[in-house]
Amino acid sequence: MIRFHCEDISYNLPNKIATRNWLLQLIKNEGFKSNDINFIFTSDEYLLEVNKKYLKHDYYTDVITFDYSENGLIGGDIFLSLDRIKENAKTLKINKLNEINRVLAHGTLHLCGYRDKTKQDKEQMTAKEDYYLSLRTF
Repeated sequence: MIRFHCEDISYNLPNKIATRNWLLQLIKNEGFKSNDINFIFTSDEYLLEVNKKYLKHDYYTDVITFDYSENGLIGGDIFLSLDRIKENAKTLKINKLNEINRVLAHGTLHLCGYRDKTKQDKEQMTAKEDYYLSLRTF
């Protein structure tokens, strides 16, 4: 089950059912089945504290994925900074919802085993994000 939550902010993701179905299709296309996946929208400051506490990183980020996958079922908690996503959308001159969808796909792809530490990994991740964003019909 995919669920959408907010931690220290208020945000209502548009098209939740269609977004959930799109993410489930991504998971299926990658050869996995879904367990519980929670997308948690937060502020920059909240996610910074998560980053410091759990990853020992002292910088802002748009997404942090905690992977609880096991036995071929993917699951986890994916924290998203709405502040950072808005700022990235503005910098990239793209629609905020498009950037939200990219980050939703990004976190889900992490659960599917994709990484983004090396240049090659980042290129592969971006290509996968672009591919799944092209499949969105809503």
